[in-house]
Amino acid sequence: MGWWFAGFYDGFMERAEREVLGGWRKALLADVEGEVLDLGAGTGANVPFWSPKVDHVVAAEPDPAMARRLRDRVRGDARIEVVPAAAEALPFADAAFDVVVSTLVLCTVRDLERSIAEIRRVLRPEGKLVFVEHVASEQRPLRRFAQRALEPLWTPIAGGCHLTRRTHVALERAGFRFESLTRESMRGALPIVRETVRGVARLR
Repeated sequence: MGWWFAGFYDGFMERAEREVLGGWRKALLADVEGEVLDLGAGTGANVPFWSPKVDHVVAAEPDPAMARRLRDRVRGDARIEVVPAAAEALPFADAAFDVVVSTLVLCTVRDLERSIAEIRRVLRPEGKLVFVEHVASEQRPLRRFAQRALEPLWTPIAGGCHLTRRTHVALERAGFRFESLTRESMRGALPIVRETVRGVARLR
């Protein structure tokens, strides 16, 4: 992503965080507890929402510039450990975590299927995946056309972000079942990234 993207990202997302994302994070993370993997933790947008029930958070962030900002944000919080790790090759033991959290991350990974396989591997059998991801538009044909047209230009300048992924479909194909799944517009964001899915999934 580079230092410029890390510096730009929080400002770029500020309005969406204020209008909807902050509320979504708060609701989704309220019941998270135990050993947690925050996948692609970025600059630490989830940090304010970890509940007292969380014992330990491994904040996995492969981008050095993002990780520097993340370390500054979590300094003094002994529960949070920042680890330079990519979703496609997680350096953790099998069944290491009670919860994996993925918030606006799986759009950016190079290999979606491999990343989901790694999530499955590190989750305990009774564990859960908590997620918010933007996806390809299904209800607005013109927006879907714009996503397809702009994706080749958007991905290189937006940290690898893909506009046309159907992440919820990929999760289901990989053997996850949804306890909850909500599709909603991410108000305050650019139209091409507004369509989101969020919820909780468990291993079948």
